[in-house]
Amino acid sequence: MSRRYRVAVIGGRPAPIWGAKALGIDVVLVHEEGAYDDWVIQECERILHAPITDGPAILEVLKPLHQERPFDRVLTTTEPAGESTGYVVDVLGLPGVSEATARALKDKVLTRELLAQHDLSPVRYRAVQSVADIRDFFAEVGDRIIVKPADGVASLHIHPVESDGDADRAWHALQEAGISPIIAEEYLDGPVVSVDSFSHAGRHLPIGYSEYRMNDRYVEWEVSTPSRVAVPYLDELRALTPKLLDAVGLTEGPSHSEFVLTKNGPRVLESHARLAGSGAPELVRRAFGFNLNRMFLTVPLGIEELPAESPEPIGGAAVRFFTPEPGTISAIDVEEDAADVIRRLPQGEVPRVFLPYLDELMDIEVAAVIQKSVGEVVPPLLTVADCVSGYVIASGRDAADAVAKCDRTNDKIHFETH
Repeated sequence: MSRRYRVAVIGGRPAPIWGAKALGIDVVLVHEEGAYDDWVIQECERILHAPITDGPAILEVLKPLHQERPFDRVLTTTEPAGESTGYVVDVLGLPGVSEATARALKDKVLTRELLAQHDLSPVRYRAVQSVADIRDFFAEVGDRIIVKPADGVASLHIHPVESDGDADRAWHALQEAGISPIIAEEYLDGPVVSVDSFSHAGRHLPIGYSEYRMNDRYVEWEVSTPSRVAVPYLDELRALTPKLLDAVGLTEGPSHSEFVLTKNGPRVLESHARLAGSGAPELVRRAFGFNLNRMFLTVPLGIEELPAESPEPIGGAAVRFFTPEPGTISAIDVEEDAADVIRRLPQGEVPRVFLPYLDELMDIEVAAVIQKSVGEVVPPLLTVADCVSGYVIASGRDAADAVAKCDRTNDKIHFETH
């Protein structure tokens, strides 16, 4: 009889556990009640409820099960549960992402400190605790800087500073929002790209590389892969990414690292010990043929080996969020042949996952999901979390072809707001 593995997965929207039973993996999901789709139930040995940011609370519900039949891994791929999952990993003495590594990636000041210690990706930065600190750093840099949360994600509360007045406004806005701690960094000029990697036993394999279109608030409303702008920097990115992951102590699992392609070469923007958001794992699957969601379970357990070399692209893929004008929707008009498949979320239903129906659309070349109905409200696009009107995903010969297909579909779905 072949061995059955047992893992605990903490959180996730959705948790990437589809097909776990068929792979011989028993999954115990720890999540908050009502925060997961019903299909998850059939893939799990059981579901336990606990606050996913509370390491001791997660340990309390898992420890009795671990004593009865030990877990092979405790995993997460959601940002809020990184440190709490690391706490459990450390206490149970399991391989995986430690609490220290999770903290090193979440705390942007600590990330910069570790990069500096390893002489990687030089970027001027400072932890700031007052408007005077911001003004002093701005004067020291002598050029545009960025002020943002030191543990923030999703483009929220990012403030460019080009004058003392901007420094005052940035500090006031961050204080009003209750943001602390805060980091100031030199402004990195150039396109933003990302590298999706997977690690096992300390070996890091860069896999996909993507680029973005974003608004003036740094909200990424389109992701496409493989990145065209990254190609001239690809060797540097594939060399820098493993050094970054070594610097923060990552040895196992998925990671998503973002870079700015400056005139002086790639500079680290931030990194995460998790699968990327905005449907990126599905884009990587379409464009490179690697299923990161499946690897999340199979590679750490040794069911599948981590490939020896980074793959070459087999096509392109893109996802574009609909970005209608903020306001109340008065009409939604969908032209004929807008996409191969169109799904509509029932009116008033709030999806439990960021990209609803994505798993159902894996074999569809061009698909669209409309998440809003007439009478519902479109919020201002201040963060990626505001991309809630729907999306289109497409495969193509390359990234440019996929982007063009997304654009065509976007132009055939019309939201009227007032």
